[in-house]
Amino acid sequence: MATFNSIYRDPAVQNPSNHTSSGNVGVCMMNNKWKDEQHLSFINFISSFLAANSFRLNIVPISPDFIFNCGGLSVAFILFTNWDCENAMPIFSRVQKLKTQFANLYVVVCLPTKEHNDSFVRSYFKYGMEFGRPTFVPVQDREMGFEKIVKIALSRGECKRQDVMTKLKTEKQAVQAMENFLRVITSIPGIDNHDANSLIQAVGSIEAIAKASKEYILENTDLSSEKVETITRFFRDPKFYLSPKIN
Repeated sequence: MATFNSIYRDPAVQNPSNHTSSGNVGVCMMNNKWKDEQHLSFINFISSFLAANSFRLNIVPISPDFIFNCGGLSVAFILFTNWDCENAMPIFSRVQKLKTQFANLYVVVCLPTKEHNDSFVRSYFKYGMEFGRPTFVPVQDREMGFEKIVKIALSRGECKRQDVMTKLKTEKQAVQAMENFLRVITSIPGIDNHDANSLIQAVGSIEAIAKASKEYILENTDLSSEKVETITRFFRDPKFYLSPKIN
């Protein structure tokens, strides 16, 4: 039987972004009950690894084992460090419950042997899990599992940051386009900012205004017939738009 690791792997884990600790600041919230069940050496490893990646650690009573806030995005994680081949139902019951509560949920499972892996694969299908809902990440040991968690959190946070930057860039371009529109339209003699705003809301772009009929502009704006006449002449009469204008 093929291992579960070859059946499904998450893209964020296979191809994580190259992150450095510089500039990657976030918060990791750890479940206090989960912490108490772990060996002290593993908790020390987690603390050191988080510090190296500029995450602040808080111990709180949360439902998942971890919640990372990174780049304006919250990502929840469950980390099963001990897979029970004889009693998988409580594990999948918990996963089914938490996946309805968190939009971004990953489940990291330590499967050190082929026996553990085979048991997990059988249980995964037995309890009706859907691929990617949530994403399962099989690992060989708990340290590797936590490293995967941090990589996923950083990758998702970086994707969110880039998305925000793209939106800001789009908004900036929209503002610049509006400024250019107003500059062109208000250069027409007798047309002010109110008239320009009325035109862009009712007609649209400069190209659309240039092609719009007098009747359409009169019907859809509050501009006077004299102003509409000036606008149509400005875009269509070379003798008008090439002549010097005195405002």
